[in-house]
Amino acid sequence: MSIRVMLVDDQVLLRTGFRMVLAAQPDMEVVAEAGDGAEALEVLAGTEVDVVLMDVRMPRLDGVEATRRICAQDDPPKVLILTTFDLDEYAFSALKVGASGFMLKDVPPAELLGAIRAVHSGDAVVAPSTTRRLLDRFTPMLPSTSKEPVSAELGRLTEREREVMLLVAQGLSNGEIAARLVLSEATVKTHVGRILTKLGLRDRVQVVVLAYESGLVRAGGGAAQQ
Repeated sequence: MSIRVMLVDDQVLLRTGFRMVLAAQPDMEVVAEAGDGAEALEVLAGTEVDVVLMDVRMPRLDGVEATRRICAQDDPPKVLILTTFDLDEYAFSALKVGASGFMLKDVPPAELLGAIRAVHSGDAVVAPSTTRRLLDRFTPMLPSTSKEPVSAELGRLTEREREVMLLVAQGLSNGEIAARLVLSEATVKTHVGRILTKLGLRDRVQVVVLAYESGLVRAGGGAAQQ
């Protein structure tokens, strides 16, 4: 079965380029397009979509609010945010409301296709190390937060779960975490699942976001001093 993709961007030329790339894939199909968030919501009401490629800055309704409304629905499609370095703060907001990841608009086609397949398969992790590098780039420019250096939310985690969360936030895969902590990969996967459940997070990308927001990880990817 083909992955049903929706393109949401106010620039027709960009949508055309993405559509050509996706159309050449035997396992993908562009089933819908929209020029802004409001139109995207209207189209989604009558179209089955698996993955939405969402721009952030658009007229009428931006990609952040559109993502929030999409992710609040029952059984929503996955959302990948398309951004540029100077708009990263918008991508950060979109991750907080449920987007599964974000990519640069000039991403190589192979990386874009790989991300779409990964998200559709349920992985929901689009290059965690890339997410970390982009967070490093713009986190220092975000407004200061009133949260304590380590959020009270993290108090729900065991010491081992906090260790795993820190390594996830630093961009390590399950296999790399297992090697670092001398655990089986299955055990790491179990810990990650418990972290998501305890913190009410959608996926590993949101683990990274919370780690930065709470101060567990500082810009540069290192652990915060406690």
